[in-house]
Amino acid sequence: MTDHSTINHIVSTVPISGRISFARLDGTWSIGLSELYEMAGRLARRLRARGIGPGDRIGILAANSLEWVLLDLAALRLKAETAGFEPGKFDPDDQLTERYGVTLLFTDRQTNASGTLPISEVRALAEEPDDLDAELLPPVTWAPRDVTTIKFTSGSTGTPKGLAATVGSIDSSLAAVQEIFEHKPGDDLFVFLPLSLLQQRYWIYSALAHGHDVTVSTYEAAYAALRRTRPTVVMGVPAFYETAKRQIETRLRRSGGTETLKQAAGRMFGDRVRYLWTGSAPAAATMLSFFTEAGLPIYEGYGLNETCIVTKNHPGASRAGSVGRVLRGKEVLVDEDGVISVRSDHPVGYGYEYAAPGDSERVFGPDGTVRTGDLGYVDEDGFLFIRGRADDVIVLDNGKKVVVRPIEESMRTSPAIAECVLFCPAQTDLVAVVSPATVPADRDAIASQLALTNASLAKDEQISRVVVSEAPFSIEGGLLTSQYKPKRKQILEAYRAEIHDSKEGIHAA
Repeated sequence: MTDHSTINHIVSTVPISGRISFARLDGTWSIGLSELYEMAGRLARRLRARGIGPGDRIGILAANSLEWVLLDLAALRLKAETAGFEPGKFDPDDQLTERYGVTLLFTDRQTNASGTLPISEVRALAEEPDDLDAELLPPVTWAPRDVTTIKFTSGSTGTPKGLAATVGSIDSSLAAVQEIFEHKPGDDLFVFLPLSLLQQRYWIYSALAHGHDVTVSTYEAAYAALRRTRPTVVMGVPAFYETAKRQIETRLRRSGGTETLKQAAGRMFGDRVRYLWTGSAPAAATMLSFFTEAGLPIYEGYGLNETCIVTKNHPGASRAGSVGRVLRGKEVLVDEDGVISVRSDHPVGYGYEYAAPGDSERVFGPDGTVRTGDLGYVDEDGFLFIRGRADDVIVLDNGKKVVVRPIEESMRTSPAIAECVLFCPAQTDLVAVVSPATVPADRDAIASQLALTNASLAKDEQISRVVVSEAPFSIEGGLLTSQYKPKRKQILEAYRAEIHDSKEGIHAA
């Protein structure tokens, strides 16, 4: 793996083509990847002068920016680790640096903690000219089991757990993706989720290795930036595309028939999209078909923080309802109960960092095989289908097992419903908590979808009531993860009284 390592390539080779752009609400600017490489080298020399070297850990707690990218690349040049802390989940205080062994923390938040620096200082360090007698950086070589970064789980089941991500896992995933999508000069990959999520950094590494462009934005600026930046590939979670779908549909209605679906979609995404990438949470079939009909082919995949990318639909191998075929370097194992495990040639890791006793043993096997907790099956052509979470199977008092994901997905087919989470307060009937797509909620449309969903279900699987949240679930409100997945435990706590009150909500007919 070392001989064909993307990581070793990008720390030792100046890119000959490609640009990196940063798209904000107030505009877009870019630099060449060769300049990015040189800036990262200068920053690495400044950090080395401060005593940062192999085995040290640089913490980054900040929004997406050039400075974030430079720190990550400089750490790779020094064979130092990074720890990406997502704003909103972590605070830049002494407890954070002590708990996670951070040598130096860069942040865009106000703090008086020791060992912290404003991330705004990074660009000046990277742009400062070298002295003529400046010492060159010693060459570094990363081995497959070396750790480049500590990444954190989404926190959907509680406090985020750490994962020490290996070079082999990064190289293996990038090679498998490149094999099926063939990113090349002329491509521009658009990413906007936090760079603290390691996979978002993959596309920067890919650009440095393969000479294509990459555009870094934020969720807040993404919709405004898309048409302006004209990407060829967009990396987004299903919630992002659901919102885009609603905006395109609104444009179509306002056009009064003067615009086609393809034209309206092109006005939002630009005129160069080769494909859309989605994953991290279940994607609705209606959303996937919408974008395909709009001339923007969208491909769903499957993976976890613990496994990285496992399967992916892609041109020439895509099946509706599936999350794609298994990528090279991965193996999907399904046990007699339908629970999926993933074995990797190069595991992300072999256990959690900073987790409660027993957490690692419940998920990781000795060889790094990961018990995902997801239910699914592989069809005769090798496509993986996900049915839901084993932990989210509800067992009624009559012994009936109800897999909730298909029911929740059926409810979410309504344009009035952004999210739906099922609970069973007395082990006798199902109660849904719904996050409305509009404010105020369209309760009539929600009631209609409840009736439509129930009509397709066996009696034991039917929803008895729907509790409608006053405000949509949000990251800021603590009910969605950074990848826009519902936090079931937190939603249960927030709506416990309404879930248990049989008089609350919209009742089934």
